[in-house]
Amino acid sequence: MIRYRENISLLPFNTFGIDINAAHIFYLKAPEDLKDILEYPGFSDMSDNMTDLLVLGQGSNVLFTHDFRGVIIKNEIRGIRILEENDKFVLVEAGSGEKWQDLVDYAVSRDLAGIENLTLIPGTVGAAPIQNIGAYGVEAADVIESVHAYNLEKKEWITLANKECEFSYRDSIFKRRLKNQVVICSVVFRLSKTPELRLNYGGIKEELGKRNIADPTIQDISGIVAGIRRAKLPDPEILGNAGSFFKNPLLGEAQFQVLLRSFPMIKYFKEGDLYKISAGWLIEQAGWKGYRQGNASCYEKQALILVNYGNAKGEEILALSEKIQKSVFDKFGIALEREVNLIS
Repeated sequence: MIRYRENISLLPFNTFGIDINAAHIFYLKAPEDLKDILEYPGFSDMSDNMTDLLVLGQGSNVLFTHDFRGVIIKNEIRGIRILEENDKFVLVEAGSGEKWQDLVDYAVSRDLAGIENLTLIPGTVGAAPIQNIGAYGVEAADVIESVHAYNLEKKEWITLANKECEFSYRDSIFKRRLKNQVVICSVVFRLSKTPELRLNYGGIKEELGKRNIADPTIQDISGIVAGIRRAKLPDPEILGNAGSFFKNPLLGEAQFQVLLRSFPMIKYFKEGDLYKISAGWLIEQAGWKGYRQGNASCYEKQALILVNYGNAKGEEILALSEKIQKSVFDKFGIALEREVNLIS
């Protein structure tokens, strides 16, 4: 039986802790329930032909600025299982409503490598391909084999292979061409039994040295990443936030060299022909780290994080982010792009 509610507060369902209401919410427990949801009396009027529909996991990468008048599908599809295995790799399928950290714990505890650097990223498995989540030199695109989804308009099941997902930096086909058209129900990951550890990002190597670990395991890496994240990132259950609010800008050679001449201490990583600039460094240099405006603030330990110190409204967080964007552009000539999805 489909569980449906009207005028429900989304306060428990977004990590920013924004207290707004949803006009309609359905709780999705299993993929086969989608058909019943779509056939629910009056569903098409509620969602205005799918344009006012939002699939919500943990709400860890969204900022609500107003009450949501359309339909929320609260994704609660769970389950993790092995589909295929040989002496080199394992294909693991996870329900899109599974907590991402539960999948990481599942893999790390079984010596399955590939997502240990993505430890403690908030959110659900279903958000991983949409956002192409990444941290410490690893992206979801590195390990996703395929995505199983339901096309709401065509009313048919589809499976997209990795290349069909059109992954790029914090982007995918699900944020663009298939936005509001599909519901991701499960994701298949190709995890390795022979780890190729990524150690050159975010102080991992330095921490290994401090611990005198010469031959690290994936358990070591996961533990180190967890420690680094806990030290500099706020727990959303204590202080409302959605993780990194902005993307790290990518610059070409010419623009980067101009910037480097003016700011030789700039923090960056070389990625192919592009330079990934630390957005946190840009924001901090522009003077925003620790700045507080009412209940909205630029976090004192990591400038890339915007936080809700109490009862901030989404408009307050958005207004602060826009001031930061203008300030960084005025100082560096770089336009910061939001990583967080704005729901207005």
